[in-house]
Amino acid sequence: MQRPHKYDAAFKEELLKMVFNGQSVNEVAQSLLLNQYHKLWYYWHKIHFMIAFFKYQFLTLCFLTIFTSVWAQKQNAIEPLAIWPDNRGNHIQAHGGGIIKIGKTYYWYGEERSQGLDTNYRYVSCYSSNDLMSWKFRGDVVKMADPENLGRRWVLERPKVFYNKKTKKYVMYFHLDNSTYKVARVGIAVSNKPDGPFTYVKSFRPIGHESRDIGQFIDDDGTAYLVFEDRPFGFRIAKLSDDYMNVEKEMSLIKAHMEGGAIVHYKGLYYSIGSSLTGWRPNPNKYATAPSLEGPWSEFKDIAPPETNTYGTQSTMLLKVAGTKATTIIFMADKWKPAMQWDSRYLWMPLQIGGGKLWVPEPKPWTINVKTGEWKYVPVDTTVPIKK
Repeated sequence: MQRPHKYDAAFKEELLKMVFNGQSVNEVAQSLLLNQYHKLWYYWHKIHFMIAFFKYQFLTLCFLTIFTSVWAQKQNAIEPLAIWPDNRGNHIQAHGGGIIKIGKTYYWYGEERSQGLDTNYRYVSCYSSNDLMSWKFRGDVVKMADPENLGRRWVLERPKVFYNKKTKKYVMYFHLDNSTYKVARVGIAVSNKPDGPFTYVKSFRPIGHESRDIGQFIDDDGTAYLVFEDRPFGFRIAKLSDDYMNVEKEMSLIKAHMEGGAIVHYKGLYYSIGSSLTGWRPNPNKYATAPSLEGPWSEFKDIAPPETNTYGTQSTMLLKVAGTKATTIIFMADKWKPAMQWDSRYLWMPLQIGGGKLWVPEPKPWTINVKTGEWKYVPVDTTVPIKK
């Protein structure tokens, strides 16, 4: 058996150096091992980075879920003049609004004044609640472009919705005007559902008279009325037509120059509230009483200490909550902030009312049971704060 020549190994080594660009087999092996080490180090750290990243994402998601659930939890009180968060944690945007009750659900409509809205449109928002404290945003039920060539800065204010049981339509009335408030008409929009969308139908001057600020009133027998400010004469109360698409009969002309009109029927008397014509500035709101909507109406008296200017607010509605044990009348008002309209606040307080007297007590946090109609004051810290 022939043994390999000693030069054979050297020859093979030289041959391998030529193949591996002058590197020896040991050098190539070391290089390969080093490369594998670097690759392992790279992938090891990449895996650790990915684990840390996903762990961070998971913890962030958990935090946001818990955070959102905190903001979405139910309100357990009404805190007058404070920021009022909806189910999303956003301040409620339902200014100059009104409320109707369908079944067990309350629907609150008002002017949408959020920041960043398209100024070519006017918006009306809708919220729903079963307890008058926690409100769910149902969307902007009106997003309307100028319907009648009213021009720049045209006006849609104080939306009020009525539900017509005969036609099964939701009929929205609102103040429609141009920038100088010379048009002075009511507009009407209609929907098949409480949360819209509402479609514009027409505008007109009710019973041929100017109309600016409007209010709504539904009597105990279900009859619907419009309250509207007629600048030359006072403010009027008028009955709606059977389909709610028109105003058919004037009930009263109250010869007082007031706006923000609101009415309630309580224990045989009608109570009417209004504010003086001071624009955005608050003033001492006043009330009068009458045995019927036709009058005669008493003289107007203060509803709160006059030096408070109704605690800096203006009336928008009187809401009756008739329960199994008590009936509570809620005074609803707006605290306007003209320079920051999105931050305008709400004053809701249960009235001291009866025997021809009406008074708005000093604003404090309170709660209500809509089933029994009972209310009570509560500590401030029982309310849920708003999302920043």
